[in-house]
Amino acid sequence: MRVLLVEDDAGMAGAVSESLADRGHVVTRVAGGADALAGHGAAEVVLLDLGLPDMDGLEVLRRIRLTSQVPVLVLTARGDEQSVVLGLRLGADDYLTKPVRLAELVARMDAVARRAAAGHDPVVRLGDVEIDLDARTVLVAGSDAGLTATEFDLLAVLAARPGTAVSRQQLMDEVWGDATVAVSRKLDVHLTQLRSKLDRPGLVTTIRGFGYRLGG
Repeated sequence: MRVLLVEDDAGMAGAVSESLADRGHVVTRVAGGADALAGHGAAEVVLLDLGLPDMDGLEVLRRIRLTSQVPVLVLTARGDEQSVVLGLRLGADDYLTKPVRLAELVARMDAVARRAAAGHDPVVRLGDVEIDLDARTVLVAGSDAGLTATEFDLLAVLAARPGTAVSRQQLMDEVWGDATVAVSRKLDVHLTQLRSKLDRPGLVTTIRGFGYRLGG
């Protein structure tokens, strides 16, 4: 893939570029937001740092999303909840905080690229479970799972990123627009009900200390 790496730290950029090149990717590195805005059109994936010298990376992301749906992975030391939520709201496909393991970065990047290549097929199939994101229906072995609106919304967030870890904060923000303690309790209750109705152990996996993953 053609990767645009937007990173002003030369050491970090060198390590990431070398790792990606070893896996056959073609990496173009720029150090500022202006160059990122000028060059993202030629990329298949953008890795975007937020702490850039000429403008905030979130503003770069906002401007990219005005004209392009190129997959963007935020790669930054800014790991506070507000930045994560804002980055996802502005259209980031994934959000990783430094220091990041290069193997995880490559895996996340590949997952995002696969989703982009698959287009916008509204139907996600995992074994005998069929999730239609447009029709808002879920079939298990051909029978309607009978999900509530909230249960479906939670499943839809996971199904939009099959095989990819989704944080509790992201789930809560996308479904309820909030990530408070009270909402966290709601999340646990609804996920328990969702798993019970799907009745497919292992379909929704808990990633301890982070969040959840659907399938694979």
